[in-house]
Amino acid sequence: MLCRNCGKGLIGTPEICPNCGAKVAITKYPISIEVERSERLSRLTTFFRFFMVIPQTIVLGLLGIAAAVVVFISWWAILFIGRYPKWAFDFVSGYFRWSARVNGYSLLLTDKYPPFSLD
Repeated sequence: MLCRNCGKGLIGTPEICPNCGAKVAITKYPISIEVERSERLSRLTTFFRFFMVIPQTIVLGLLGIAAAVVVFISWWAILFIGRYPKWAFDFVSGYFRWSARVNGYSLLLTDKYPPFSLD
């Protein structure tokens, strides 16, 4: 996080910048992704990573089509009833969670193989 006034890096979430004394605006995001750096990754899984991610990519491709249909249906539901249907929100958010896990695995951010799950 950087101070908007002086541009210096801030440690933690202080209310006042220790460098210039300006008030720090804290923004909370509804979604966050945290990645910790691993000291050592498995060489064996790294070597076969491309092949191991193929089934995940195929299933995610098919689910992506279904998610697009659900988003289209949800758009109409939001237009007429004024709210996002819970079943549609759960499905689309599960799809994006799964997609983020597979992308993190394929980009060598983690050694943990992503489960075939929307949870």
